Amino acid sequence: MDHFTYIDGQLSAEDVPLKALAEAYGTPFYCYSTATLVRHYTVFADALAGLDTQIHYAVKANANIAVLSTLASLGAGADIVSLGELKLTLAAGIPASKTVFSGVGKTADEMRGALEAGIHQLNVESLEELAVLSEVASGMGVIAPVAIRVNPDVDAKTHKKITTGLSENKFGIAWAQAEDVFDKARSMPGIDVVGVAVHIGSQLTDLAPYRAAYTKVRDLVARLRTQGFDIRVVDLGGGLGIPYEAENPPSPAEYGAMVKEVMGDIGCSLAFEPGRMIVGNAGVLVTRVVYVKKGLDRTFLILDAAMNDLIRPAMYDAYHAVVAVDEPKSDVRAPVDIVGPVCESGDTFARQRDMPALQAGDLVAFRSAGAYGAVMSSTYNGRDLVPEILVNGAAYAVVAERYTIDDMIKRQRIPDWLDNATPKEATG
Repeated sequence: MDHFTYIDGQLSAEDVPLKALAEAYGTPFYCYSTATLVRHYTVFADALAGLDTQIHYAVKANANIAVLSTLASLGAGADIVSLGELKLTLAAGIPASKTVFSGVGKTADEMRGALEAGIHQLNVESLEELAVLSEVASGMGVIAPVAIRVNPDVDAKTHKKITTGLSENKFGIAWAQAEDVFDKARSMPGIDVVGVAVHIGSQLTDLAPYRAAYTKVRDLVARLRTQGFDIRVVDLGGGLGIPYEAENPPSPAEYGAMVKEVMGDIGCSLAFEPGRMIVGNAGVLVTRVVYVKKGLDRTFLILDAAMNDLIRPAMYDAYHAVVAVDEPKSDVRAPVDIVGPVCESGDTFARQRDMPALQAGDLVAFRSAGAYGAVMSSTYNGRDLVPEILVNGAAYAVVAERYTIDDMIKRQRIPDWLDNATPKEATG
C-alpha cells in the first residue's frame, strides 16, 4: 500500500497534487510520502513484536537525510556501507550507537572513523578485513564489536546482480571456512565477536531461501556456543521484496511468523536491515513528455527523465509502473516505447508498454521509485541531479535541491598549464 492516489482526477502524494509540485519545481523530480514511510516501517516492526529486535534501515536504498530523519523518529537505526553514509545518518539524527557498518571493502580510515563515532557493530566479511580491524582497534585502545557475516550458499532466486548469498558472490565468509574464522577472531586483540550476520540478497519474493539460510545460521550459532563463543546478536539482513509488477512477495507478517518459528528461541537479539520494503513504494519519479515520436513500426514516448535519473530499468531490466498524472478518461491503451533523452539505446524505461493517449507536455509518474532511484542517479550527459520533495499530508518541502550544470562546473578545475591556452592550428 502507498499514499499516491487520484484525487479529483489528479495523481497526488497524500494531499498534494503532483502537478502542483511540477509547476513549482519543474521536472523531473522525486517525491516521497511520509505516510507511506511510517506505515511500512510500522508494519515491519509490528511483524516482529515479541522478539528482542533491532531494526537498522539499509541506507543504500534511499539516503536522503529527511527520509532518514523520518525513520529515526520511529526508532530506526541504520545499516551503512561507507563512512559517507555514517555522516548522513548522523546528520539525520541516527546515532552511531544504533548503526551497523556492513560491506566487503571497509578501509582502515573508515574503520577508525566508525570506532571513533561509537559504532554499534561492524559486520566483518573476510579474514583479511578482520586482521585490519584488529590492528586499527588495538592501535586506538578500543574494542571493536564484531558480527562475522557468513555466506550460507543459498540461492535467493532473485536478479543475479542483487543476489549475495551464493558461494560465487563476493559477500561474507564461505560457509566451509566460517568456524575457522570465528576461531581465529577470538584470539585477535581489539576484537569482540558479538554475533553472526547473514544477508542473501535483495527483492526476495519467497520465504524458502530465508528459511534455509536462517536454519543454517541457527545451527551455526548452536555449534559456536559449544565452542565457548558468547553469541549475543544474530543479524538476519534484509531483502524482502515489494510488488513492482506481478510479484507477490511475502507480507511482513508472514516473514515475521517465519522468523519467530526458526529463530524465536535462539536467545539472541535479532537485527534486521530492511531497505527497499520500507522506501520502495514510498516514492515516485515525476517526469514530463517532451515528444511523442511516430516511428515506422512503433511510437516513442520521449520523456525529460532519463537513465541517469532512474537507472534500474537499464541496469537490471527492472519494471516500473508508469502512470499518467492526469487520470485517464478512457480505458483505451496503445503500446509505446518509453524512453529518455540520453544518447544511449539503453536509455529505455519500457518497450511496447500499453499507455493511455499522451501528448507533449503531459506528466507521467514512475511508481515504486523510492528505493535505488535518486540515490543511484548521476550527472551523465551533463544532466541535473533532480530535486527530491517530501510530502506530509498537505505540507511538503524540497529535501534535496536540484544540482545543476553550474554546480558541476564549479567543482571542476582547469590546470595551470591549460589556463588561457589557445588551440594550436592543425598541421599536415
